Amino acid sequence: MQSGMVYLVGAGPGDPDLLTIRALRYISLADLVLYDYLVDDRILSFVREGAELVSLGEPYTGRKLKQAEVNERMITAARSGRVVVRLKGGDPHIFGRLNEEIHALKDAGIKYEVVPGITSASAAAQVAGISLTDRQNASAVAMITGHLAFEHDATLPALDFKKFADFQGTLIFYMGIVTIKHWSQALLEGGMDANTNVLIVQNATLSNQKIVRTNLINVEQKIKEENLKSPAIVIVGNV
Repeated sequence: MQSGMVYLVGAGPGDPDLLTIRALRYISLADLVLYDYLVDDRILSFVREGAELVSLGEPYTGRKLKQAEVNERMITAARSGRVVVRLKGGDPHIFGRLNEEIHALKDAGIKYEVVPGITSASAAAQVAGISLTDRQNASAVAMITGHLAFEHDATLPALDFKKFADFQGTLIFYMGIVTIKHWSQALLEGGMDANTNVLIVQNATLSNQKIVRTNLINVEQKIKEENLKSPAIVIVGNV
């Protein structure tokens, strides 16, 4: 492990047993760990004594650091010769703002490495006892953000959820609980069968995980009835 280095590490879905060996190695050797609020406390226990732990905030209950601030902290620490781990829930490649951080590090001339993690969709499928793919019903998988980024930044394009209505495979919605009405109605308006199976997994792999099965026409109501909250994965399709 080199000094003045940034490791962009996937912490997996939550259960420490699903952390990769490489991720564990870097976490235990880091001087500074900048972690997302979704990272389980048991994973943070692997941080070595004397290392600095910095939470990047909780989006609903406290101040959340802006991306520019996160980038600056990584760069400043690395330039001072510290080994930095930017710890993200799941897999950094899946809706983890990875490109934004990579570009910032490249522009600053900072060396980095990305460490993949088990994404929450795979974990959700595992605990629910299903496969995301199937030779007869799902030869393709679409990973979709339910986060309406364009509402916060007008320069970003709006995702047309209707276009996924005739997708020949499995739809996986990340961060889709809050916007359930938006995208579920769009799928129905796009022609998706109202009885299409829907699976919701909240807190996959953790002791408080919750698994709910319903269909597309009833998914919004079911989420309200079951009081489902983020973090949760929503899987739509015949699998």
